[in-house]
Amino acid sequence: METLKLQGLFAPRFWQNLLPLPARTTLQRGQKLPDFLLPDATHRTTVKLSSFIGQSPVLLAFTRIFTENHYCPLCYPHIVELNQQYERFTEQGVAVLMIASTDSRQSQRVVADLGLKMPLLSNPSCDVFRLYGTGQALGAPLPAQLLMDQTGRLAYQHRFSFLEPNASVDKLLQISGGEND
Repeated sequence: METLKLQGLFAPRFWQNLLPLPARTTLQRGQKLPDFLLPDATHRTTVKLSSFIGQSPVLLAFTRIFTENHYCPLCYPHIVELNQQYERFTEQGVAVLMIASTDSRQSQRVVADLGLKMPLLSNPSCDVFRLYGTGQALGAPLPAQLLMDQTGRLAYQHRFSFLEPNASVDKLLQISGGEND
């Protein structure tokens, strides 16, 4: 008898993220951000956050993609708009790293499906989501956006809320361009 392999929507990460866990803001502005190393499905390489220190600010866009065929209805428009505005960020000298809980294969299909230009980092274990305290609910980590300055410190953060699931791309462009609140 063949063993049933859990894939897609009901992969193990679904069950580990099923129960609600609110976003927690343990990171404070000016604090050095934790480093991570994740595979990039867009460019088929590996990205280490600390490699940007001294090079450029980085927008970390944690997003909810359930599988390559199931996008979060609150995050999908945000993903599309970030991708459309990607060049504006790079023109400002800001690197954009989108982080999803999909595995590398699923992430590569998302890149092809959406025509992503920005790096899509795969974090199926969700350990980086937990490290950054994004929270979780209904089978996936919650979205968040954080801006790391050139020194590796937190310059801005937005955590999921029902009133504003994601920071607007216009606000992220404004903040990353040096106009802080």
